[in-house]
Amino acid sequence: MSADLIPYAGNLTWLRARTIFFARHGSHAYGLNIASSDEDFKGVVIPPREYFLGFAEHFEQAESKTPDMVVYDIRKLMALAADCNPNIIEVLWSEPLVITPAGERLQAARHLFLSRKAKHTFSGYALAQLKRIRTHYRWIKSPPSRAPLRSELGLPERTLIPGDQLAAAQSAIQKKLADFELDFLHEVDPASRILLQTKVAEVLAEAQVSSSDRWKGAARTVGYDENFILLLDRERQFTAKQREWEQFNTWKATRNPARAALEEKYGYDTKHAMHLVRLLRMCREILERGEVVVKRPDREELLAIRGGAWSYDQLVEFAEKEDAALDEVARASSLPRAPDRTHLSALCTDLVAEAISR
Repeated sequence: MSADLIPYAGNLTWLRARTIFFARHGSHAYGLNIASSDEDFKGVVIPPREYFLGFAEHFEQAESKTPDMVVYDIRKLMALAADCNPNIIEVLWSEPLVITPAGERLQAARHLFLSRKAKHTFSGYALAQLKRIRTHYRWIKSPPSRAPLRSELGLPERTLIPGDQLAAAQSAIQKKLADFELDFLHEVDPASRILLQTKVAEVLAEAQVSSSDRWKGAARTVGYDENFILLLDRERQFTAKQREWEQFNTWKATRNPARAALEEKYGYDTKHAMHLVRLLRMCREILERGEVVVKRPDREELLAIRGGAWSYDQLVEFAEKEDAALDEVARASSLPRAPDRTHLSALCTDLVAEAISR
């Protein structure tokens, strides 16, 4: 594929000529595409020198919707790949449609991006899919029939706390909760922060400390008395029920008809299920073999899962067991805890310096 055929119609006239790597992404890259699957592409570009040496020009990525395409500034892509972002790291392991000598150097270094962070990023994406599947399953099996009522939580028809005071109190508690969950560790890279947060969550779970207990603990730490905490907690629960009611109605009104048919037939979104299983298996492959297997050797089984071969209970059991098992796989992995960012940054510097000197 010639760079001239990169499907970009924006005003960055230099983008095609300076793209160093361009590949299919998504279902076509995995070999999981069906007749209705759209084509997706991702690429890497090194912008002209003024984007590095001047202050007037800025670029992070260029996008198009038809077809779905994203081309990233090399610095952004390498930073995301170093964090083992599942949607990005696999790009470097895909078969290129366009590749230059600079792109070849980048792809040749793809092993250097891999680390044990994959456990937390890949399983994190997978468990986000599982959470979505569980929520939709509950809505399908037992859909809410009406908006929540304040009286159901023992609240008066109108709140006794002025809106600004209620918002300020809830904000103070959320800030304290964020401290509990280590969100203040901005200097720690995302994957390490996820690891720390996961370990804290595991300790709290083993101690049977629920999210409600943590919220009340945060409220006490702020200094609120028990009666005020009880009232705030009921307001919080009512707000959460309102939010879910709104989310349910938005979901019902905007569901993709084909995906809705899958959910109605099988009780859950089997496409989400397929990708959940794929993510967890790719995670294991990275940790055990040190490679990202994009073109799926388990294609037939994954497509069968998309076709409803697994029950909802079977899917949930697999996800929970495999996520737990991957903790031990990560501990035993020969991959480094984190990639050598200094080395990767030096590679980025070399590639950029060579590109902007021409």
